[in-house]
Amino acid sequence: MGKVSVRPPIRPSDKLCPWELDMAIIKLIGTWQNVMTLSEVPYKCAHCDRGVASVQGWDFSNQVSPASFVFRIRVCPFCRQPTYFTQAGQIPSPTFGEDVRSLPKDVESLYKQARDCTGANAHTPAVLACRKILMHIAVDLGAAEGLSFLEYVEYLAAKHYVPPNGRGWVDHIRKKGNEANHEISLMTRADAEELIEFIEMLMKFIYEFPGRVPKTPAAASGP
Repeated sequence: MGKVSVRPPIRPSDKLCPWELDMAIIKLIGTWQNVMTLSEVPYKCAHCDRGVASVQGWDFSNQVSPASFVFRIRVCPFCRQPTYFTQAGQIPSPTFGEDVRSLPKDVESLYKQARDCTGANAHTPAVLACRKILMHIAVDLGAAEGLSFLEYVEYLAAKHYVPPNGRGWVDHIRKKGNEANHEISLMTRADAEELIEFIEMLMKFIYEFPGRVPKTPAAASGP
């Protein structure tokens, strides 16, 4: 039997690499072959998380009934990645929410998982991830490990990490998380999106906005 030659993976630093990394977004380098200029399709690109409008791509129509729905592929003008449009929707589907800066690694990972779940129409796991995010935030801010979810909620409220009128929202996350975790109940897209929206606001309040404030240089010591 002959040996199988395995080529090492191409990295962005390699000269022949057909893509580059830009803020963790894969941008293709080069051009698509035989791409056509067609009707404009506005959409949120799931590859680069940007709202775009593309006229570059390909259309597929039913020749028997030309007026029927046209299946489309459009190439993102920013990252050059393709998106497929069908009657069932957009593939890959965009995630809900926005990026939040200055997050701890575990919180950042959980938030990404929650958003990815919305893109996969997995709304119940997204709600459970939001519940877990609150627990990780509380521990990161000084709460002891091993407490109940309610105790973590109380900790965030007592330490004033939750805005005065935001306590109801934290309780709402607790209730929805309990439903998803302990009851035979499926969460809806609306449930997932409203919780991610609140978590996003809370993390910007706790992490991103303080991280944007320029650090004051230490006062020079006297002679």
